[in-house]
Amino acid sequence: MSKENKAWYASWFDTEYYHTLYKDRDYEEAQLLIDNLAHYLNLPEDAKVLDLACGKGRHSIYLNKLGYDVTGVDLSENSINAAKEFENEKLHFSVHDMREDLTQKYDAILNLFTSFGYFADEKDNAKALKAIQNSLTDYGLAVIDFMNVDKVIPNLIPQETKEVDGITFDIKRKYEDGFIIKNIEFDADGQHHQYTEKVKALRLEDFEKMMEENDIYLLDVFGDYKLKKFYKKESDRLIMIFK
Repeated sequence: MSKENKAWYASWFDTEYYHTLYKDRDYEEAQLLIDNLAHYLNLPEDAKVLDLACGKGRHSIYLNKLGYDVTGVDLSENSINAAKEFENEKLHFSVHDMREDLTQKYDAILNLFTSFGYFADEKDNAKALKAIQNSLTDYGLAVIDFMNVDKVIPNLIPQETKEVDGITFDIKRKYEDGFIIKNIEFDADGQHHQYTEKVKALRLEDFEKMMEENDIYLLDVFGDYKLKKFYKKESDRLIMIFK
């Protein structure tokens, strides 16, 4: 059985099985969000854009195709090594912890598809927010695309089985102690594996509080990938623009 000898996100995201389980995510929907954000942010053609928590870099690659100078960073060394195969003069990848400032400043920083709230200590989430702000240019803007907790929790599917590439994933979900928790078990390569995803159930008011405490200015809030108005109980996403 696989053991979590480090934080869950550092172990689970670094495995090939994570990418197997989520291989069928809707990337056309993702590109719609990126197109709409690029239009909203009104970025110049030579803008420097950071894809924060980029995974294997699929969204960084798309941003680069739009003409931007893109850097993708992620904590997973295996994901970054895979992404590096796509590097060019205006597309680069590196391993980075989102709680730490970057040496370069960016015109836009995008943190997409609920790639936030992984830390057990709330101070680390605030530290990540501050690091994003510190890594922006004077006129730069940042985006966090997070789940809408008030819609997700009432609609959690407690248990499901999903087969992908010959692997049967048994998935259990629950809301407990302020976290949305997903337990994942499966057999592969002659071993039984068990991993946990644990994301802080942050609501808009939680982000507003963290931002206010850290002198971060929240500019706009949207509720879906078409950048329509956010409704607390109805919206699919919580998308925040800040600086």
